[in-house]
Amino acid sequence: MAANNLKHALFCAIVTLIVAYPILGLNLVASGTEIVLEGATTQTVISVLVAAVVVFLFQLFRDNIMALLGQAPALNSLANRQPMEQSKRLKLESTILTLIIIGALFWPFFVSRGSVDLATLVLIYIMLALGLNVVVGLAGLLDLGYVAFYAVGAYTFALLSQYYGVSFWFALPIGALLAATFGLVLGFPVLRLRGDYLAIVTLGFGEIIRILLNNMTSLTGGPNGIGGIPDPTLFGMEFGRRVKEEGNTSFHETFGIAYSSEHKIIFLYLIALVLAVITALVIRRLMRMPVGRAWEALREDEIAARSLGLSRTAVKLSAFTIGAFFAGFAGTVFASKQGFISPESFVFLESAIVLAIVVLGGMGSQLGVILAAIAVTILPELAREFSEYRMLIFGAAMVLMMVWRPQGLMPMRRIHIELEKQE
Repeated sequence: MAANNLKHALFCAIVTLIVAYPILGLNLVASGTEIVLEGATTQTVISVLVAAVVVFLFQLFRDNIMALLGQAPALNSLANRQPMEQSKRLKLESTILTLIIIGALFWPFFVSRGSVDLATLVLIYIMLALGLNVVVGLAGLLDLGYVAFYAVGAYTFALLSQYYGVSFWFALPIGALLAATFGLVLGFPVLRLRGDYLAIVTLGFGEIIRILLNNMTSLTGGPNGIGGIPDPTLFGMEFGRRVKEEGNTSFHETFGIAYSSEHKIIFLYLIALVLAVITALVIRRLMRMPVGRAWEALREDEIAARSLGLSRTAVKLSAFTIGAFFAGFAGTVFASKQGFISPESFVFLESAIVLAIVVLGGMGSQLGVILAAIAVTILPELAREFSEYRMLIFGAAMVLMMVWRPQGLMPMRRIHIELEKQE
């Protein structure tokens, strides 16, 4: 066994050197009209050698390391904790969510403009994660193309405002309903699929939408995207320095205050906050209704759910439709926040990040998903000096999280009913 590990460790270390050195060490540099190949710096060579040594040692002592990692969950003090009573848990979750909302209301008035802008992005990801939580966390349907519904909502607002002058408030429900329609359309071909096959089909659907947006140049602008997306207004008041549409007034002139570009940022943040709260409340209500119980039954055992008379078609379609509806919400807010969108804003990585938020937070748990969305969005911004290694750190954190607490930050707890024994 030791000899086999030594051979395998040497092989992996050599492969690491062969692959890493050309990629990290060789650079093409322009020198006048010619391209010159430069060798690696001393620091790069040392880094590659260290990486090869680390790979060698890991593969050599792989069995011992994996045995230690297997014991990691046992070291977690929360692993074997008895679940909290359902009534206390619901009360605690409601209290924490209320405190988060109250804190979020006052947040933009005490921080910088950049922090408010980042908080708006956090709220957009919260809406996306709560919507995907319906599909993946509650219904158990692995959706890798969720970003497609996000794109539908964003492009609906962008196209309606560009061609028909539709405002944000009219485009918001239209974008959500159109995204829900796409979710309904996607639901039909995947009714008989599950697991990996379902993931592949939804991944293909997401790529189809992105490629269509990229190729329909006459309508969507293709790779150039769509710019000049208008900001939301408040009862006819615009937040810009000058009024762009006839009949509207400016916010600062109406209230007799000095113009500040922060007014628009704070207003958009408050809109995203209200929509995120509405999303959470609606989904929380649905979870307690028969449709929510049907989603959970489908996730746990589809055959048993069908034997109880549940319609597989209706349950799956409702999950896809409702999840897509809130993705359309988020897409409309995103388009208004950015002012410019392109197909590159809706790549597969966005679906992967939202799915990671759902898994890390705890599938089916609203509070866990909200906390995970905050962590996943904010932590990379706090470590900008490590921006080149952002995805590497993110992947390592996910691996450690799955080993340490695979059920997520705050896993969903079900109501347990104990029957008394009959003597």
